[in-house]
Formats: sequence, structure tokens, C-alpha cells
Amino acid sequence: MKHHTQSPPAVIFVILFGLFMLLIFYNSNSRNEAFHYNAETANLPLPSDLRKWGVKSGYRPASGNKTLDRHCGQCVIITSSSHVLGSKLGPLIDQAECIIRMNDAPTTGYEADVGHRTTFRVVAHSSLFRVLRKPKEFVSKTPENILIFWGPEGRMKKSLFKVIQRASAAYPNMTAFVVSGNRLGQFDRLFKKETGKDRETSRSWLSTGWFTMLISIELCDTIHVYGMIPANYCSTQRPHSRKMAYHYYEPKGPDECVTYIHNEWSKRGYHHRFITEKRVFAKWASLYNITFSHPSWN
Repeated sequence: MKHHTQSPPAVIFVILFGLFMLLIFYNSNSRNEAFHYNAETANLPLPSDLRKWGVKSGYRPASGNKTLDRHCGQCVIITSSSHVLGSKLGPLIDQAECIIRMNDAPTTGYEADVGHRTTFRVVAHSSLFRVLRKPKEFVSKTPENILIFWGPEGRMKKSLFKVIQRASAAYPNMTAFVVSGNRLGQFDRLFKKETGKDRETSRSWLSTGWFTMLISIELCDTIHVYGMIPANYCSTQRPHSRKMAYHYYEPKGPDECVTYIHNEWSKRGYHHRFITEKRVFAKWASLYNITFSHPSWN
């Protein structure tokens, strides 16, 4: 009697279908949820120099005993903003030592403006499925790519970490880490230190941009950010008649400034405070060798 085994594509399909169902359940139950971090982090000190967080202790490997010990002299962060469209920056970006992208921002079809290499991709819990369901684009397209996932510790421990582990098993070349609960708590407390606002009582969510900037400061000596708008852009610099898509890969998606202003001032639900975060980034620029262009922050 012959035994039939599933082909690798079939196995991967089953895995991804399972991820899909799990994340439907996850997203349906977390839309307006307060994100609580580990209370044990309350007494952990914040470093006076953000480059000295201690990278190895802050990121948990999805598989094996790997440590996040990569160090880069020169990094570029490519934001998901439509400001990068038409820039023709791709060849320049690809020359950088380390290239950092966020969530499910693709390179395929946009190489002329955003390049094609990726060294690190920082992924929010809410974007996890969108990344893992397209492994050829986000997991294995660039061999050096390292995925760094972040999310509320309770959910990461209960379900999402298992999803990442299964994906790592399906794609052996995948290198992935999860931001630890202790590091989440420190990043949370840093937001309060820098802004005077408690994240939870102000009903704020830290953005993937916040995580990406802090991780980059840990990993990189110099950082150049492409496509990020400054804090005053939506109020003083942009012609009111000009619409800019929030994501370069979603041209019919929401307007960037409408999204920023709504999130900054809304008091219902939980929101990213994009404008507040940009004020903090401007403060960090001179401390940690960060520059911005397209648009320039000068």
C-alpha cells in the first residue's frame, strides 16, 4: 500500500492557511485593545545613550540560538511614504551598507525609487500575515534580510510567536527575531520620558516608525531616512490641494496628512501619534547622526 505525502508547496499552503485563520481571529479581537506591556519592566533603567540598549538581550530569536549582533556603520531607512515615488533613489539606496524597511512595503516594481536590497525589515504584529503570506517578496528575496517583529507581549507569547516559528520552519533561510517584553517596556517608558505623555493613558500606540528608529540607533553608526515628513509638514509646508498617499504602494489609499492629523488628535480608540514622534526624532537627529531627505528636514 502506497503512502502519499504532501508536496512542499502543499505543506506551505496548509501552513499559510493556518496563519490566515489565526490572524483573522487575532485582528478581529484587537482593533481597539489597549496594549499592555510587561509590568516587570517598570524598574528597568533607560540608557542615557540609546546606542547602548544592549542589542543581544532585547531580541528573541524565532528559532535556534541566534543573536541579533549585526552592526552597521552606515544605514538607510526607507519609509513607506509616497514621497519616495519618482525619486530615482534606488541605485543610491542599494549602495548603502545596511537597508532598513518597514512592514509590508515591497520593492518589486518600485526598484527605481526604493532599491531592491533589504538588510532589516521591522514588522508590526498587525502586518505579520501580510509579510508572511508573500515569502518570495519579504522573506527570501534578499538573502541577507533579517525580520524583526514587534507586538504586545501577551499576544506574541500566546499565538503570534508560534506563527513566526512555523514560518521559520517552512522557510529555513528565514532569520527572524521578536522584540522582547523588557525592550517593549523600555521603549514605552522612553516615549513618556521624551514626550511627557504616558502611552496607555494618552491612548497611544507606538508606531512601527518609532520601533524602527530605535532599533536603527542600536544597530547603526549613521542613519539616513528617506521619505519621512517632519512634524510641521502637514500644517505649514504642503499645498492643501496636493494629495500624497500614505503608502507608496497604495496610490488609492488614504492621504498622508489626513492620516497623520487624525491619528495625532483623535481621542477615540488607540492611535499612533505620528507628529509627536517626529518631534522626538528631530531631537535625536543631532545626537545619533540621523539625517532626513525627500523631504529634507533642514
